[in-house]
Amino acid sequence: MKAKISIIGAGNVGATTAQLIAYAGFADVVLFDITEGMPQGKALDIAEACPLWNSSVSVIGTNTYADTTHSDVVVITAGFPRKPGMSRDDLLHANADVIKKVTTETSRLSPDSVIIVVTNPMDIMAQIAWKISGFSTKKVIGMGGVLDSSRLRTFISMELGVSPEDVEAIVLGGHGDQMVPLPRFTTVKGIPITELLDKDRIDAIMHRTKNGGAEIVGLLKTGSAYYAPAAASCQMVKSIVLDERRTLPCSVYLNGEFGINNLFVGVPVTLGKNGVEKILEFGLTDDEKTLFHNSASAVKKLIEKIAEL
Repeated sequence: MKAKISIIGAGNVGATTAQLIAYAGFADVVLFDITEGMPQGKALDIAEACPLWNSSVSVIGTNTYADTTHSDVVVITAGFPRKPGMSRDDLLHANADVIKKVTTETSRLSPDSVIIVVTNPMDIMAQIAWKISGFSTKKVIGMGGVLDSSRLRTFISMELGVSPEDVEAIVLGGHGDQMVPLPRFTTVKGIPITELLDKDRIDAIMHRTKNGGAEIVGLLKTGSAYYAPAAASCQMVKSIVLDERRTLPCSVYLNGEFGINNLFVGVPVTLGKNGVEKILEFGLTDDEKTLFHNSASAVKKLIEKIAEL
């Protein structure tokens, strides 16, 4: 029996995540959205592509939460994009209300599921989903670090003219401007980039990584990135469903690790059938520790703006 993945929100990120899972063929997909007809149409389009992909999975679209019952993984992409005139606080509160509603419904219908939160501001939304669901901290995970590290790997490969498959990277902290890429743990076939690039080039690449999402928004003029966020979400789902135990940077609840308490923030973890199988803690330099704690503090300040938490 195939695993069941419910994707909440059939916008660009949600629909593309559904497409990638269906293409890979490792799980059945339910695509949910409150807009009538939209998830049904996108799901049907994906389903009609499955024969061409030699994929035998089921893909359905729905406006009814009941169709998500007994999901193995719930991926939450639903929420509002930031619009002109909308402050960060406005976005925070608007999406907090969405996450509360979605989590209440899906956690009730799929009490044994793992929740992956994609909606921004992601670390804060993951914390809300955990609070509302009442799930174990191992069962609620924020997507962010996987995307950020993929962007860093891309820019390194472009700079050095090497395959991105041979580049490994770790990005810590909140999914935002204060994320913390770690040059000394960024390698090409095991060779640290500090041995391959000078400091100015490394700093420029780290800066571009931090602004990776904004760069795409600026180029598109309308809309934001969705191919890479969907690919990151799909990789996380696959690691959980197939118990691959991949080590990936994700936003998870820290209870003393890296000196952080009671907060969702990005660190490397092992993802398997139980969700977060292990948090990989390692030593940081004084400078890295300062940057990481500053990033965590920025996440905490946003959480404090949500009165219920």
